[in-house]
Amino acid sequence: MVSVPAPISSTDIGAVRKLEDGIAAVVRGKPEGIRAAVVALLARGHLLIEDIPGVGKTTLARSLAACLGGTFRRIQFTSDLLPSDIVGVSIYDQHGKSFDLKKGPIFANVVLADEINRTTPRTQSALLEAMSEGQVSIDDTTHALDTPFMVLATQNPAEHYGTYPLPESQMDRFLLRISIGYPSKAIERELLRDRTGGDPVARLQPVVDLATVRSLQASVESIRVDDALLDYAMNIVEETRRHTAIAIGVSTRGALAWYRGAQASALAAGRDFVVPDDFKLLAIACLAHRLALVQTHDSLGRARIESERTVAEIIGRVAVPT
Repeated sequence: MVSVPAPISSTDIGAVRKLEDGIAAVVRGKPEGIRAAVVALLARGHLLIEDIPGVGKTTLARSLAACLGGTFRRIQFTSDLLPSDIVGVSIYDQHGKSFDLKKGPIFANVVLADEINRTTPRTQSALLEAMSEGQVSIDDTTHALDTPFMVLATQNPAEHYGTYPLPESQMDRFLLRISIGYPSKAIERELLRDRTGGDPVARLQPVVDLATVRSLQASVESIRVDDALLDYAMNIVEETRRHTAIAIGVSTRGALAWYRGAQASALAAGRDFVVPDDFKLLAIACLAHRLALVQTHDSLGRARIESERTVAEIIGRVAVPT
């Protein structure tokens, strides 16, 4: 397969670099996590960060929002959180004799759903319409959300007390699931030395405006995907549906998300065409959390390891187009 490169806008490339560099000024030594967050944003997707406490999940979300210059809201998910606490509620105004909408924190450009698995499935479901359609319904009235709109959710895979596993329908709404991990010893030493002047995120300034982000998201749709490469991606999706270790394979929504993520990955790399590595590098982050395995696991961390291992095995044996 031979792709003939065509130049894409240097303005687009520069905007992506500014965004990644801006986040990297605070989230140090984690270029893969930063790239995943940017790819999810460009692809109009949402990001689930699953990791132990204290490694920078919240910092990544806050840094992305600060570099965009958009609105940011943080929702601390707890067992007593209600759907109206997320989407808002209509309140009757006795003077005006009408109902006024009190908007919830979902009305923001970047929404941090912190410890999302600490609330009940009923409350988790309040995010489904917002994440799929960019709108919410309150009292039979549909309200469009701001654009760009992105949910960054966090959860701790090692903690079980007071948590509720995310249902498959919720997991399927996340474009990518990643972990950040501990920083290297050298980076952590720098952090200990430098973190003496307050919150570094508070010092971040916007590096791109919302109009630029919307333009980048529109550019993603024009990134070219060769037919042979599309067949390659579909072969992998089909393998997840007939693999003996997998009860439920990748959905059509998942396949579309992977395709869009590969296009965004190409744009972030400065190309207007997708190469096999754009699909391969996103495969685990985009597909593994959408699988339901035949063998269930008590540990969320163990289930993740097995699903990622299965995706890696499929990727390893499906032939890449040449």
